Amino acid sequence: MDNRRNAHKESLSNNLEEIMEASFDGIMVTDGDGNCLFANRSYTKDTGILNEEIVGHNVRELLNPAWMRTSIALEVIEQKRTVSMEHDTKNGNHILVTGNPIYDEAGNIVKIVVNTRDLSKIADLKLQLDEAEAMNKLYMERMGIDHNNSDQLLLGTNGTVVVNKHMRDIYEIARRVSTYNTTVLITGESGTGKELVARYIHQCDPSRKDKPFVVINCGAIPANLLESELFGYEEGTFTGALKGGKKGLFEEAEGGVLFLDEIGEMDLSLQVKLLRVLESRTVMRVGSSKEKKVDIRVVAATNRELEKEVREGRFRDDLYYRLNVVSLKVPPLRERIDDILPIATKFTNSFNKLYGQNKKLTYDLVSELEDYPWPGNIRELKNVIENMVVVSQNEYLRSGDLPWGRDSGEILDEQPTLKAAMEDFEKRFLQKAKERWKTTEKIGEMLDVNQSTISRKLRKYGID
Repeated sequence: MDNRRNAHKESLSNNLEEIMEASFDGIMVTDGDGNCLFANRSYTKDTGILNEEIVGHNVRELLNPAWMRTSIALEVIEQKRTVSMEHDTKNGNHILVTGNPIYDEAGNIVKIVVNTRDLSKIADLKLQLDEAEAMNKLYMERMGIDHNNSDQLLLGTNGTVVVNKHMRDIYEIARRVSTYNTTVLITGESGTGKELVARYIHQCDPSRKDKPFVVINCGAIPANLLESELFGYEEGTFTGALKGGKKGLFEEAEGGVLFLDEIGEMDLSLQVKLLRVLESRTVMRVGSSKEKKVDIRVVAATNRELEKEVREGRFRDDLYYRLNVVSLKVPPLRERIDDILPIATKFTNSFNKLYGQNKKLTYDLVSELEDYPWPGNIRELKNVIENMVVVSQNEYLRSGDLPWGRDSGEILDEQPTLKAAMEDFEKRFLQKAKERWKTTEKIGEMLDVNQSTISRKLRKYGID
């Protein structure tokens, strides 16, 4: 046993310098007269003094009226005891320095071990701990549930984050109606997550979840092309038609779900044909006289007020009533503030993984996010988080890292109502978009909004 212990001691002695070099704390060793024998990398980093300026020199040589008026080793020699002090270093660090004497059998100081620790690092660690505690408290306050339990927050295979009670009610209705082959109309502002609700219906439908989920944006495709996209066409129907013809999206969605996004943008002439498909469950390709049976479920979505569109003659009332069997209205993000934190967290984690970062949200940033009206809803929040993860040089993301230059206080001073503030922001945003991308087609493409919506909003704000 003694031989083994001695072997361990010898091994430790041989590796002592490597051990001290690996220390997080700074370590310097002097003899009893203050001659420096050793200094590790952490010591030179903490103090800003180079190793060659330390080792082989007496600590008295290091004294400098500008940044080192005394030496902890000299204080230990003078007082013959352990001494600690705080010290501002050559490189601007604020450090805690402790000198410990080692005595021989006669009680003489033969070695002095000096330890340093950068107090600014400790302060940073404390701030990080305080930030983590604040964020944890915020999670609990906002959610009222255990945020570590993903089953409470995530719905569907796409991991949709839902905390808000109204939104959870909507998803519960979506789950219940999914087992019935009925048409569903989802309404809400652009960017609120209408497609996510549609996908959730598809995922919960036991007879269709393994079949296609086909999406078409009715506002993004010109009316003269939308018909052939929806219904397909026969060979030779028009110049450039594929040999053998082409299946339409109704046929592509066979057995599954066809999601008609921005249904309010559909041309009146096509609305008639869509109604016929919904009534008969048959489609007729362009250029054909034969009908084909289709087994599909139709889910439609719009950011328009279809009742108003019906009154003003832009949408057929019979199609509206046929689509509006089950209606789900997705609230804007500004009305579901308790969803902002978990959604922002999910986006941050996703973009961290995508870009190899480790950015973290902070309390003051989340407060700013919750105060902001989000005219672009979840889509805008996603873009803002991505911007901060990519652009910010800070690990902890704060309100100052937000891409916009105006804070909520300025907005409140200038705009007396939430609607006015939103419209003001939207107008400014679209003005910049028009300057950058010029055409409504390009603006729609870059902002992921259909062209007709962009055109309508530009007219609304008088943007040429």
